[in-house]
Amino acid sequence: MKCIYCNNPYTYLLADSQRKCSQCKRKFSPKKRERELLVYTHFQAGDTARKTALATKMHFATIQNYFEKFRHDILLYSDKIYQHNSHRVTDYDEYLYLPKSLKAEENIEKMQHFLTLAYDNTIYCIMMPKTKNALIDNNSRANKKLLLKYFTFNKISKLSKSSTIITDFWNYFEEFICQFRGISEDKFILYLKEAEWRFNTNLD
Repeated sequence: MKCIYCNNPYTYLLADSQRKCSQCKRKFSPKKRERELLVYTHFQAGDTARKTALATKMHFATIQNYFEKFRHDILLYSDKIYQHNSHRVTDYDEYLYLPKSLKAEENIEKMQHFLTLAYDNTIYCIMMPKTKNALIDNNSRANKKLLLKYFTFNKISKLSKSSTIITDFWNYFEEFICQFRGISEDKFILYLKEAEWRFNTNLD
């Protein structure tokens, strides 16, 4: 069996049923690896964590942990690929996102702000300082009005743009993110990167 870390074809079985690589000396559990690959097939297919838990008969929390690991891996992979292609960027634009269920006037601080870049029919997203907070104190009523005006302008601007791979991604992202509820601020980037990955690989 190949090593899951370095692909060395020579590994040997240990007394505890784990395998050890003859080259990198790392240990791994074949059964755990099989479970992870099974869960990944459901994740790749776009199944929810709950549906995957029912299909695999694994605990829901276990599936959630696997899904979060996959999203972290996607984020690292996305950044690695972009580092080798940043010089090929041909277009970019910024995006302000707020769930449709929230009123902009009351939830300025919950807006997510990211930059979308495009190269060779590929999308790459970069999180920006949240709703210009680095430049404006949004505790001020006047500044909140300014942020709301900026958000409204940004929204109208997006709608008026002709179709490009960037606007196609924004439309895809709006639909993709609706299936999730209560995404915390610190994990938003993981779901954004999952949407980016699915869009780039045409998984949906």
